[in-house]
Amino acid sequence: MSKVSDGAQEALTGIEITSSRNNGPVQIAGNTEGLQCIGIGTDAAVFRHINTPSFAYKVYAKDKVYKKDIEHYVYQILGETETLPKLYETGDRYLKLGYEAGPTLYDCLVQGIHIPAQVILDVEDTRSYIRECGLNPRDIHLKNILLQDGRAKVLDVSEYVMPGNDFRWEHLKKAYECYYHFIDSKPVPYWLMETIRKWYNHSPKDFETIDDFMKKIANLIQFKR
Repeated sequence: MSKVSDGAQEALTGIEITSSRNNGPVQIAGNTEGLQCIGIGTDAAVFRHINTPSFAYKVYAKDKVYKKDIEHYVYQILGETETLPKLYETGDRYLKLGYEAGPTLYDCLVQGIHIPAQVILDVEDTRSYIRECGLNPRDIHLKNILLQDGRAKVLDVSEYVMPGNDFRWEHLKKAYECYYHFIDSKPVPYWLMETIRKWYNHSPKDFETIDDFMKKIANLIQFKR
C-alpha cells in the first residue's frame, strides 16, 4: 500500500504510544503538532491530521502492534461495506482508515441524543455479514458504534478473530428494547454511565438476561435521589 502523505507520516513518527497496566487507556507522548486525537483505547490512539481530515490514523502501542496485523487481516476479509470503516493503508505501526464522523452511542446517552431503532437493525445486519465472512462479531458496545444520520457505523474489528460470545451486543439490544424508552432523549449523568460501565465490566457475562443488572442500576438511582 502507498505511504501516508501530506505531512501525516512525519507527524506520526513524532509521537509515542504506550500501553497502560490493567488494560487501561494508552498514553501519548511526543510532538502532536498537526494532529488531533479523536480516540483513545487500550491498544491504540486514533488521530486526524490537519492536511488529511478525511482519514483517521490508528496508531498502536509498541507492545500491541501485533493487533494492527490482526485488524488488517480482518479488514481484508470483510472488504468494503457501508456500516464498517474503510481501510486505506497499513504502516509499520498504524492503520489509515476513513474518518467516520458522529457521536458514539455512549455520547448519545450522555447528551440525550435520540437513538433510532434503525441503529439496532443496522448492527444486527452487520453482525450477520461478519458471520457470513467466517468471523466472530465480538466487542460491539456503546463506544464502538457511531450514529450517522440515523444509521449505525460499527468501529474496531480487532476481536473478530477471537472465539466465544462476550454477550455485549445481546445485552445492549435487550436494554434498548426493554428500557430505552424510559430515558429516550434524556441526558444520562456521566457518573451514572461510568458506574454502569464499571459494574458491567466486573459482572458475569454468561447471564441470558440483564433484568437483574437493570434492577441494580434502578436501586442505585433511587438511593442517589
